Amino acid sequence: MKFAKRLSQVKPSATLAVNAKTLELRKQGIAVTSLAVGEPDFNTPAHIELAAKAAIDEHFTRYTDVAGIAEARSAACDYFRRIYGVESKPENIIISNGGKQVLYNLMLCLLDPEDEIIIPVPYWTSYPDMSLLVGAIPVYVPSDSTKEFKITTDDLEKIRTDKSKVLLLNSPSNPSGAAYTQAELNAILTWAIEHDIFVIADEVYDQLVYEPAKPASASLMWEKHKDKIAILNSVSKTFAMTGWRVGFGLASPELTKEMTKLQGQTTSNVSSIAQKALVSALSSSYDCIKIMKESFKKRRDYAHAEVSSWEGIVCPKPEGAFYLFPDVRALFTKEMPDASSLCTYLLEEAKVALMPGEAFGDPNCVRISYAVSDETLKNALAAIKKALYNK
Repeated sequence: MKFAKRLSQVKPSATLAVNAKTLELRKQGIAVTSLAVGEPDFNTPAHIELAAKAAIDEHFTRYTDVAGIAEARSAACDYFRRIYGVESKPENIIISNGGKQVLYNLMLCLLDPEDEIIIPVPYWTSYPDMSLLVGAIPVYVPSDSTKEFKITTDDLEKIRTDKSKVLLLNSPSNPSGAAYTQAELNAILTWAIEHDIFVIADEVYDQLVYEPAKPASASLMWEKHKDKIAILNSVSKTFAMTGWRVGFGLASPELTKEMTKLQGQTTSNVSSIAQKALVSALSSSYDCIKIMKESFKKRRDYAHAEVSSWEGIVCPKPEGAFYLFPDVRALFTKEMPDASSLCTYLLEEAKVALMPGEAFGDPNCVRISYAVSDETLKNALAAIKKALYNK
């Protein structure tokens, strides 16, 4: 069978590959701990689940507007107002199947074949492949642990060309946990606007920022530059709702209209039940976020202190999300020359699954998720240390 040429440019999901290997070992009766998955270990808060159950009981099970029900779009507006003091209207909002679909909608609406999309490294695994699927050319901005995985306008200027069309900026970052301050973010946004480069801001982890760092958002500049900035967000990480598959985007009315047209010819509306859950999440008390964030911060502090104490490891302290991204190149050997081989070794010897940095554009690092229970995290890190240092 002959497949479309575009598929030859797309790599299988590295996350799914690691998960498949983990499941294979578990089927063999081998106990494996996964620190590879970016998913909160908390249950979805009860009030959100009750809202979904009520929607079913009320037979709210039919098609909705493609861009989302009025309540959901208004709730997203309220979110930006409550958190950042940013005013928007339902016409600026689209409700999609997770933040991932908002991102893909934006790429399809903004990028033509051969346009360049600027992607800072390290990046979320899907960014390059999604770019290639729409025919765009990913252009990478290097960064590393010595820069705490952040980029500057000087870095951006070095790779800018006449074909630079879009900048994809993720803060807090998956995989590094790096979070830009509002001043740093504003400087990058100003640079992009001055050079007529559209900014897609991935803010899926915006509420998982740990003090003394503070949440920052491109929405603060979006108010004055609606035709140059779009924001994607989701309830997946913040409210422990990964399986609900519901996200939201903030953009100009014109861009939102185009995304809605596109979504109408692909998936149509998001699940009506999930939309009611989103309304409850965004419109109710955010105390549940505080509880989860306190646990993540405690785990972050423990994991960072532990991993940073290991010989040869360089690990910037993440300010957001729930990942460590240590530079482990000091551990490489002739038999274990990169992060992928290191992760394979740890899966076999320590029975712990990690994500290799190659999946995120940095072969010198590994991603460690601390979105697991305290005991699981402690035992897993102890097993890794023993496998690496025999102690």
